[in-house]
Amino acid sequence: MTTENPLRQGAGTPGGSTSARLLEGPGKLYAPGMALYYFGWCMAILTPVMLTLPLKVQALVGSEHAAGAFGLVTAIGAVVAMICTPLGGRLSDRTTSRFGMRRPWIIVGAIGGMLSLLLIAVATSLWMVIVGWILTEIFFNTAWSAANATVADQVPPGQRGLVSGLIGIGLPLALLTGSVVVNAFDGYTYRFGVPALILVIFATFFALTLRDRRLDQRPARLSLKEFALTFVFNPRKHPDFGWLWIGRFAIMFSYSGIQVYLVYLLGSRLGLKGGELTGTIVLANLGSAIAMIASSFLIGALSDRFHRRKVFAAAGSLIMALALAMIAFAPSASMVIVASTILGFGGGGFFAVDFALATELLPQSSDTGKDLGVWAVTNALPQSVAPAIAPGIIALGTSAISGYSLLYLVGAVVAVLGAVFIYRIKGAS
Repeated sequence: MTTENPLRQGAGTPGGSTSARLLEGPGKLYAPGMALYYFGWCMAILTPVMLTLPLKVQALVGSEHAAGAFGLVTAIGAVVAMICTPLGGRLSDRTTSRFGMRRPWIIVGAIGGMLSLLLIAVATSLWMVIVGWILTEIFFNTAWSAANATVADQVPPGQRGLVSGLIGIGLPLALLTGSVVVNAFDGYTYRFGVPALILVIFATFFALTLRDRRLDQRPARLSLKEFALTFVFNPRKHPDFGWLWIGRFAIMFSYSGIQVYLVYLLGSRLGLKGGELTGTIVLANLGSAIAMIASSFLIGALSDRFHRRKVFAAAGSLIMALALAMIAFAPSASMVIVASTILGFGGGGFFAVDFALATELLPQSSDTGKDLGVWAVTNALPQSVAPAIAPGIIALGTSAISGYSLLYLVGAVVAVLGAVFIYRIKGAS
């Protein structure tokens, strides 16, 4: 039996009037499958960003040049991600494969990303790392755009908060599992390869159980103008989506753009290294994971129950700002662990509803993959901006406040601004 997707009735794709069909509804395995996929995706890409990539770069260039070299690698990769994320969404919106619109991109992206990470593992120079990271960003972000679009494709608006919360628990679990893997293995092949292999397994499960949509006919070719519009939206026509975009950018700048420097903060300010350093990160991620899982389920369910999104997103952002300020002045590893737990609770509250909020504010129902790709640029762009300005902020450190403490304080201020931007949204409660 074939049923028309209720979210797509009457919708057309750019450049042609095609419609897509969803086969037999999403199915009971959709939500757990998507949650497992997101867990694997986060583990495969965030374990390198937070742990193995800075350690690999430091091993190649030395501790004195590690921060600058790491910033170069992640900044280049983030630029690539900013292009591939909306482009991948646009391509999946227009895919006419007999295997579905989203499924081929999910599978190919996972396998290609795993091979790219293994290239980084065996790299003997910084340039090999850069090439490997560029390929990683291409494959993983293209796949994530396609997977992202399945939520808007298949989940009714009234259930997206709960589904978003279920998906959101993958982030803390991924960070925790990834840090355990890094602590358990010494070789970079295992440290990069095991998380990537887990993604391939879960991506395969998700793709095989996904009742993917299919286009009825091949869409018309994109004009040059339509192709250029893949990477942008008009904030004047869609101000709520604009406020969401800039708000999420600010929050992701604070959460992922700044938090990647935790390894260097612990080493520089607290003098941690070796097993003591990785052990502290494991405990910090454990506290963060437990708190984020609790708040993801709680806030996701409450947002559906009370039909309110932005108040929970803004509150989560303010809690994150408090935690970042605590890390900035933490006198011990124990305080960093406590602050990371608070950061996880705030992050869980925000991530539980921000994706649901995004699906409700999409500019164009026929461009779900593309528009969510533009929204997902806020994952990558902060990772480009933060490394570009972080060395300058760190250099402003004094004897009264260290450079890394100042960096985390800047992150706290930006998180507060993110909460303000989110609250400016008028088209959602």
